[in-house]
Amino acid sequence: MCGRYALFRWNPAFAALPGFPADQQAQWNISPNDSVLMLRAGADGQRELARARWGLTPPWLTDLSRTPAHARAETVAEQPMFRQALRERRCLLPANGFYEWRGTTRKRPYWLTPGEGSSLFFAAIWEAYPVQEQVWLSTAVITQPAASQRRPLILDAAAQDIWLDPETPLHALQALLASEPAALRERVLANMVNDPKLNGPECLTPG
Repeated sequence: MCGRYALFRWNPAFAALPGFPADQQAQWNISPNDSVLMLRAGADGQRELARARWGLTPPWLTDLSRTPAHARAETVAEQPMFRQALRERRCLLPANGFYEWRGTTRKRPYWLTPGEGSSLFFAAIWEAYPVQEQVWLSTAVITQPAASQRRPLILDAAAQDIWLDPETPLHALQALLASEPAALRERVLANMVNDPKLNGPECLTPG
C-alpha cells in the first residue's frame, strides 16, 4: 500500500497555478493525516491548488478516527464513502515519487518514480468538512493492484484532463480506474525513511 510519498520539486508553471501556497515547503516523507497539495478544477473550470488533509472526511462522518487515506479503484464507484466524491469531487495529488516496503522478515523501502527529475499525479477524490465557520478539505488516493502491492493510480496528461473534467461520464471514469499500472523506475533505499518524522533529502539515501 502506498502509505508515504514525496513532493519536493516543482516547476515554475506549477508554482504559478492559483492557490499555490506562498509558504509551501518541500515534503520528503508525506504520511496519512498530513497536509498535502491537491489540484482540482475550480468554479471557472481552471485548475487550482488547495491544501487538504490526507484522509477523506465526508461532512456526514461522525467518527473522525476513521478517515481513509485510500480508495480502491475496483470498488470506489460503489462504496457509499466514496461514490459521490468520485462523481463530483475528483482531484490530483502531485508527487515526485512514492515509497514502497517489500520483504517478509525484514521489509526494505523502495523509491518509485517515472524517472529522475520527473513528476507524477495520483488520481484522488476530495471532500469538504465544515467546522463552525471554517471548511476543511480532505482527500483520498485511488489505488490499484500492481506487482503484488497496491499503488496509486497514476494518470498521464490526457487522463488528467478526463479525470478533472466535471462533465466526464461515469463509464469514462471507470475506464481510467481499470487502466494498466504505470511503468516506474525503482531503487532500494536505506532505512532512514522508515521514520515518519524524518523530512529531508536523506529519505532517499540509497540502500
